[in-house]
Amino acid sequence: MRIRIIILQICALLGVFLLPGSLFADVIYLKNGRTIWADQVRENGSHVEYEVGENTFAVPKASVDHIVAGGVPPQYGGGSSSSTATREIPSFSPTDNLSNSSQLTDKIIRDGKVDVDALSSLEQGDPHAAAAGYFIAGKHEFEHGDFPKARTHFDTALRYDAENPTILNYYAALLVKTGEPEQALNYAERAVRIAPNSPDTLDILGYAQYAANRVQNAVATWKRSLELRPDAAIEKYLEKAQKDATVESNFSENESSHFTLRYEGKQTSDAFRHQLISVLESDYDDLVRDLGVAPRSSIAVTLYTNQAFFDVTQAPSWSGAINDGKLRIPVNGLDSITPNLAHVLKHELTHSFINYVSAGHCPHWLNEGIAQAMEPKSLTYGPQLSKLFAAQKEIPFNAMEGSFMGMNGPQATVAYEESLAATDYIIDTYGVSDLQRILQRIGEGSSTEASMRAIIHADYGELETEVGKYLAGKYGS
Repeated sequence: MRIRIIILQICALLGVFLLPGSLFADVIYLKNGRTIWADQVRENGSHVEYEVGENTFAVPKASVDHIVAGGVPPQYGGGSSSSTATREIPSFSPTDNLSNSSQLTDKIIRDGKVDVDALSSLEQGDPHAAAAGYFIAGKHEFEHGDFPKARTHFDTALRYDAENPTILNYYAALLVKTGEPEQALNYAERAVRIAPNSPDTLDILGYAQYAANRVQNAVATWKRSLELRPDAAIEKYLEKAQKDATVESNFSENESSHFTLRYEGKQTSDAFRHQLISVLESDYDDLVRDLGVAPRSSIAVTLYTNQAFFDVTQAPSWSGAINDGKLRIPVNGLDSITPNLAHVLKHELTHSFINYVSAGHCPHWLNEGIAQAMEPKSLTYGPQLSKLFAAQKEIPFNAMEGSFMGMNGPQATVAYEESLAATDYIIDTYGVSDLQRILQRIGEGSSTEASMRAIIHADYGELETEVGKYLAGKYGS
């Protein structure tokens, strides 16, 4: 209830109005980076129980990072002139060939951490046991968001058992998650060759194909998977891929140094497309300099008519573009790069860089704050926001870790203003280099708060206090 009151007060200060029907929920943040939205949450011994509708579920307490009461569920959440979605890997279960006794798992994972000495001891014995041990270690790090360590363990596991579809599956999933879909294809295709009738291998191959912009191949692969095993999640992925395939069936394709551009030939001129790619390549160079990283794979960019854009993305009406692993840009009626489109392109491209360095784990407020700062964009409601922080009625940052996609326009304005203010504070106070280091730590599996404490010595509460002081210094309170 407190969050609802806060949002109403913010909107009143900014002169905007909420649409009726907003709902609020409790949010369980898991250590593997996933989020659970629930009607009610309670602790019960070694488990956290939560209710969704009339159903009750439970997760081990050891897998929970933290719980926030009164969050905004995704279907009611927020956004602005653009939005981003990180890559989510379809759920799948390891095949039987790497089933291991609990004794081996207990030997490798002690007190929630990988025992490196226990792993090393396996290398002196049976290669299959070594492969299984390193797989267990890699899976543990993967599920806890430490992708660099997971990759090292999977590499070693494959050295002992190079033709194991389970290890190949997880490695492919990891590569998609870290923005390397082309490399993921190699591992996913090998897994399917070894286990052609496994829905698990087909699910991951389809996702790698979709992430690598091979949409028609993904459609065929997921159809085959569903023939073998019904799966509601894969049905949703297939539905999205089929929409893409239908809209883009007559699209043409061009490539540049860092981009693959798809477009409907009649809707854009050669000169406009050349100009757009030139702007994107220039933005790419700027972001490499500013954020200190360069995505390894070519970035897919698709140009749509306005209606096709909303049909495919199902984006809210306020959205000017989407980055869901691909830059999806509506350009109907444009024949040159307008100032607004230039900002949209830089903003959406920034999300690709952020998702790459943070391995898709960057909280939404920071993701959108950095993207706005890189455009560059200035605060629109600085004085009003300063008053809001002075009254200690800002939206807590930990309530803005999830997607803003469901918000109406006024709600989105508030969320984006706070996100930009916090990012501006970090850049102005500590510099872009410390912002890079925060993203790197998040990408290595640390929580947002742990990453901020390590780099700028502030948790969420301290950040809110310092942002308030920063705004008061610029605009007064």
